Amino acid sequence: MFSKSFKSTSDIALPPIHTSRCTMSDTPATSPAVARPSKPVSEALLNEKWDRCLSSLLIRSSLGLGFGVVFSVLLFKRRAWPAFVGAGFGAGRAYEECNGSFLRTGKEGVRITRP
Repeated sequence: MFSKSFKSTSDIALPPIHTSRCTMSDTPATSPAVARPSKPVSEALLNEKWDRCLSSLLIRSSLGLGFGVVFSVLLFKRRAWPAFVGAGFGAGRAYEECNGSFLRTGKEGVRITRP
């Protein structure tokens, strides 16, 4: 039924591999790249904190939702409220973690008190 013959990998000819190193004289001269203004360090740190907060929110809410669904199926006769409560607990925990990350200064061990 299938009479086509397929080539094995040993039948395919591969181009030779060059092991010589590329030197500056081998590369063509290019014009310098246009310098883009880089972000300030504080903005980069703020972006990193927001990224961490959003990923934490997604992960913790999903875990809370998953535990809520499991408890809903096992203990609460498939009601919807345990899943929502679990997602809420996860989101609340992520919020508190993010709030602490934004309030934290560069000094470890310093506690910030609100008036």
